[in-house]
Amino acid sequence: EQSMEVRKRIGYLPQTPPLYSDMTVSAYLTFVAQIKGVPAAEIPNRVDEGMRVATVAGRKDELIKRLSRGFKQRVGIAQAIVHNPDVIILDEPTVGLDPNQIKEVRGLIKNLAGQHTIILSTHILPEVEMTCDRVVIINKGRIAAVDTTENLTTQLKGGERVRLQVKGSAESLRDSIVSIEGVKNIEIKSSEDNLVNAEIESASGADLRAQIASRVVSKGFDLLE
Repeated sequence: EQSMEVRKRIGYLPQTPPLYSDMTVSAYLTFVAQIKGVPAAEIPNRVDEGMRVATVAGRKDELIKRLSRGFKQRVGIAQAIVHNPDVIILDEPTVGLDPNQIKEVRGLIKNLAGQHTIILSTHILPEVEMTCDRVVIINKGRIAAVDTTENLTTQLKGGERVRLQVKGSAESLRDSIVSIEGVKNIEIKSSEDNLVNAEIESASGADLRAQIASRVVSKGFDLLE
């Protein structure tokens, strides 16, 4: 309903950077800042900051068409962040780059983390492992899995996971569950209203649901899910 307002808060780098090859780097980024609604007084600072973060300041007066593929990708990242958006969406940002350029772009993306929410869209699994700390796998338009790369790898190796929601003390729940034979790991998150969500990991083929349920109830917790 507020399409333009949404776009002001998003920085986007498509798989092919949206560059004008006959412009210099600084002129192009100034133009992008203008069309993205950056106040005129802030544009020089935002352009300088975008070039600094993307490490293209040394090429600011060069025509974009004379840049290498790696530098063009950096300019593409600079245009995505020049208006200091809340969310940055990067689509296959390392496709077509050589190994050194890939390493540099990965470093750039990691440096942006913490200042922005970064969504990286890719089919290259090593890219996910090297760059991301949370993964969403989409299959035929539906979310198939959401987890850390480490936990997803564990699942692929055949580990079993049980999700649990109870009412009670998080620490008491941890103490009760970890003593069950076969439990390899437990992650616990507390929420409001004294609700505790736990994810329990066991070895492949070890179905601990009955033991977990029995232990939770016998220890006085309200088992909700």
